[in-house]
Amino acid sequence: MSDSAYFKRTIVKHDVSSSILPTGTRSLRVYLPPGFNEILSYPVVYCQDGEDFFNFGRIATIANKLILDGEIEPIIIAGVDVDKKVRTEEYSPDGALFETYTRSFTEEIVPFIEATYPVRTDWNDIVLAGDSLGGTVSLHLALKQPEKFKQVISLSGAFYSASYDILAAQPDFSWLRIFMIVGLQETAYETDRGVFDFLQINRDTHQLLSERSARVHYEEHDGQHLWGFWQKHIPDALKYYFEV
Repeated sequence: MSDSAYFKRTIVKHDVSSSILPTGTRSLRVYLPPGFNEILSYPVVYCQDGEDFFNFGRIATIANKLILDGEIEPIIIAGVDVDKKVRTEEYSPDGALFETYTRSFTEEIVPFIEATYPVRTDWNDIVLAGDSLGGTVSLHLALKQPEKFKQVISLSGAFYSASYDILAAQPDFSWLRIFMIVGLQETAYETDRGVFDFLQINRDTHQLLSERSARVHYEEHDGQHLWGFWQKHIPDALKYYFEV
């Protein structure tokens, strides 16, 4: 396969109307696999930080290559953009806009994708993906609708105390399947909420989920809290769920 074929991607942008979000709309970008056919159906990955996943994570190019090389089945990827100024408020469970955003995601954004594209709606064909706080909100969305969202990709998840306490209150995670990575150099990362040891945060969350019967694929690698690190592991994350 020539390199040029990998870069022939189909990405469609949408502005979804919302009666829940204060802005009234939310921008999405949707990757369609090679040979996309509307009469077929496809698994779907919903990415938080959609713009970053596509631009810095290069998830569309990565998926294209994996599909064309026969390593994963064809999938659709829906990236949900976020305004960085309110990202923490939307993604953190103690944020002022968390309930608003998560309601819009489940009641407006996912239904829009399901009405517009031939995505499968069974839980084993749906994955929620996110980096840092995007990983956090992905797991909390799964908690809100565990009958539908059981599969999560968390890249250096920001499981701060408010999030960890919610997870700790759950007695059973046997329904959850989660792919987690974290960087060994993420021990003192500065955020808008202070400096955090993401390595320890993820170790603690991994232990909590495992003790409560979640199926956890957990890895630690050399890397910092950056897209340059996360991008390297997106192929493994996609293969974990969609390998042929």
